Amino acid sequence: MRKRLLTLYQLLLDAYGRQHWWPGANPFEVIVGAILTQRVAWANVEKAISSLKEAGLMDPQRLSEAPLKKIASLIHPCIYYNEKAKKLKAFLTFLEERYRGDLSLLLCLPVSSLRKELLFIRGIGQETADSIILYAAGKPSFVVDAYTRRILNRLGLIEERAKYTDIQALFMGNLPKDASLYNEYHALLVCHGKKCCHNTRPLCDGCPLRAMCSFPQQGTITASVKEM
Repeated sequence: MRKRLLTLYQLLLDAYGRQHWWPGANPFEVIVGAILTQRVAWANVEKAISSLKEAGLMDPQRLSEAPLKKIASLIHPCIYYNEKAKKLKAFLTFLEERYRGDLSLLLCLPVSSLRKELLFIRGIGQETADSIILYAAGKPSFVVDAYTRRILNRLGLIEERAKYTDIQALFMGNLPKDASLYNEYHALLVCHGKKCCHNTRPLCDGCPLRAMCSFPQQGTITASVKEM
């Protein structure tokens, strides 16, 4: 399995190059982005973050003091903006009550403790928690998302209903615990999912993973990735 995962990584890296993730000026901005991007296109998250910056609220204390309705209006480009405003507030309340508003005190925790703390916060699930650990804290915790699940299932590496923790363990149990590797690997999987391995009409012709994938043999061969 280790060899297959490393081969998969190299094929993706050769095809798409380094992705330079996560877009964010500082750890707090990364955390805000991780909370807002749930079920939202990143382009809309960027608009919301720009609005928060223009309003002078891309700061834990100032955002914490802002009225909920104002935050919701500023992140309006994101779907479920009212609910996500509450999630941002929940994170900020947690940060203030348990870490005196000092983000560095939270992010310096060991991975297991940090993950447990983040999952305690209302509205933060496993994917968001791992995104914060990996991209804001720079610590090794592999992020599993819909792209990861889809690609690995089509490659025959996981079952369709595999649990989040099982998929994460597949990577973390077979690869070095290296944050930079996890960062690049996850970003490449997202890139491949967006460009080629679509949910309903995957572009199997020209796919860089075609040689190790059984999915095209099921009769789902469509337009070449070069046509995009």
